[in-house]
Amino acid sequence: MTSSEPATFLCIGHRGARGHEPENTLRSVRRAIELGAHGIEIDVWLVDGELVVIHDASLERTTNGLGPISRKTFAQLRALDAGQGERIPTLREVFETVNRRAFVNIELKGRRTAGPVSALISEWVAERGWRYADFLVSSFHRTELRAIGDPLIPIALLLTRPTRLYALSARRVRAGAVNPALRYVTRRFIDDAHRRGLRVFVYTVNDPADIARMREWGVDGIFTDYPERALEK
Repeated sequence: MTSSEPATFLCIGHRGARGHEPENTLRSVRRAIELGAHGIEIDVWLVDGELVVIHDASLERTTNGLGPISRKTFAQLRALDAGQGERIPTLREVFETVNRRAFVNIELKGRRTAGPVSALISEWVAERGWRYADFLVSSFHRTELRAIGDPLIPIALLLTRPTRLYALSARRVRAGAVNPALRYVTRRFIDDAHRRGLRVFVYTVNDPADIARMREWGVDGIFTDYPERALEK
């Protein structure tokens, strides 16, 4: 361990183990856990009152469906093949599959997702024996992050290119972490965020040289399509 490396360098499986399995499927989630990921990152939209796990606003790239998910019913989405016979899962199914073997980073992709996500997390904490630390809610959409009702739910602000006002934005949404893109992250930014009490999780880091550099720079963790690479020392 380098002197700047966090005590625990967290490996977060990006959309599960996207480099190995169809992304955002229960199969991908299981694979990431099998590979040793500390956390699982997935994306959610709200359709017919159900929180569905899929990244894109449109179906073509990751399923055998066509068109925007906003024009589909929940039943129509569930009838699709999301890869290797997998269905588009619900957030509840992801929680059940993870079963506290990793923490879950929920990215709010769609509008009006904050309330239902907050409610489901609160249910899992109150009734299923999970802890708030088992969750991290992230988004580029600051309106959604501000709508997270429970102040105990950990929040991360997603960033592409960090600006000088990133810390103010993080404070306004009550974020305890910032998640910048690998392309734009710098050691200076990481050090500044840490001085402000913010954790830093960088996305999406797949190349072993980049993984080693993030370790050296002292980031708290990375999102990766290949969890096994981040766990190799």
